[in-house]
Amino acid sequence: MTTAPTRPARVEPVRLRRDRLTWSLYGYFVVWGWFLYSFNPAVPLLGRELGISKAQAGLHGTALAVGAVLAALATPRLLPRFGRRTTLVAAGVLIALGTAVLVLGPGFAWTLSGVLVMALGANVAISAGQAGLVLHHRGTSSAAVTEANGVGSSVGLLGPLAVGACVAAGWGWRPAVAVTGLLAVATAVVVGFLPRRGVMAHPAEGAAPAAPAPAADPASDAAAGPTTVAAPADGLPGGAGRAVVDDAQARATPDRDAARAAQPGAARASWCYLVAVVATLAVENATTFWSADLITQQTGAPAGIATAATAGLVAGMSVIRFVVGPLSLRIEPATLLACSFLLAIVGWAVLWTATDPALALTGLVIAGFGYGAQYPLSIALLLSTAGGAADRAQSRATFAGGAAIGVAPFALGALADAFGAHSAFVLVPVMALVGAFAAFAGPRVARRPGRAAPVPDAG
Repeated sequence: MTTAPTRPARVEPVRLRRDRLTWSLYGYFVVWGWFLYSFNPAVPLLGRELGISKAQAGLHGTALAVGAVLAALATPRLLPRFGRRTTLVAAGVLIALGTAVLVLGPGFAWTLSGVLVMALGANVAISAGQAGLVLHHRGTSSAAVTEANGVGSSVGLLGPLAVGACVAAGWGWRPAVAVTGLLAVATAVVVGFLPRRGVMAHPAEGAAPAAPAPAADPASDAAAGPTTVAAPADGLPGGAGRAVVDDAQARATPDRDAARAAQPGAARASWCYLVAVVATLAVENATTFWSADLITQQTGAPAGIATAATAGLVAGMSVIRFVVGPLSLRIEPATLLACSFLLAIVGWAVLWTATDPALALTGLVIAGFGYGAQYPLSIALLLSTAGGAADRAQSRATFAGGAAIGVAPFALGALADAFGAHSAFVLVPVMALVGAFAAFAGPRVARRPGRAAPVPDAG
């Protein structure tokens, strides 16, 4: 008797499953996005209001970098002692406190201190939240991190508009920036009510089992993807569970992050992705700080129009992040990362050769398509190759990124003083090429046999 062959079960494509924890952690990206894009255009207004020089006003950017470095040193010590949930709530309180000091401070020392405290809290929140997303989502972590950054930059687009509206109404820049504190308090309250299990478990309580994910809602199936359940804790910090999909998909779909971290050269690859993170932040901040000057010099546009044109960069970044997230589940993220650096160079070339504001705006949007993909992809790759040391790898990235934020804009500015903004901007594609090479090399050194180098460790 002949038995008919059994048809293999159809395996649905892996999709990002967003749950209560995911949306809660996204809140801190909204807070950070709002602050960056509302405060940065307000710095010249702050300088004129306080009667300080442009160099002194620029020290607020240095304060942001110092806050990032301090957060890199503090986060790997706070998480093992207090747990992710408590650390995130405390970070929200610090953000609110720093914002209050900034907007209420009567002088330069107060505003500088407020930015430093705010940056410390924000970078602790982003570090703990970003690593939490990676540990919680595992196989779809690149999509989760990309979407989180996309949500933050999308909401951040409203920041400059809010500052402009407040200034036009005669209120000054402070009410718009003060919204940061309100958002931080609201997010801290939401995170504070998350259950202590999975990535939110307190180290002293052990790895509490995660509850099964809620059943899929047919009405939102297309957005949420297939139902997920939490597997038992797998030795990750905080008792993080590994999200897997049900039944046939769980057996047929490998956990790409776990497989990547298990490769013999994963530690070497993590250094490549750390270089990509540094290149990403250096390129983005150098462009953000000085592109308006370049546009003014090359096109003759008024300062107001040149500054407004930089919103094209943020718009491009926001749009691409919602495209790259799902795409990274189908195409190797390292390949997308390398391509994003090359696309950024194309945008730079259009901007660098532009002789009218419209063409410069086009270049910024194209560059934004590249920039927007770079940070979430590079940080997701770095954390996924770190295995159980994701929090420490995130801390190292925060430290190195803070240095890049502090050095790259200053270096480009110094070159602009010596050779002009147009010649100095050649530094941007050079840094982008370094990032592209690092992204290209990452998967290849991961597959290379041999003794692994130490995993990047912030301790």
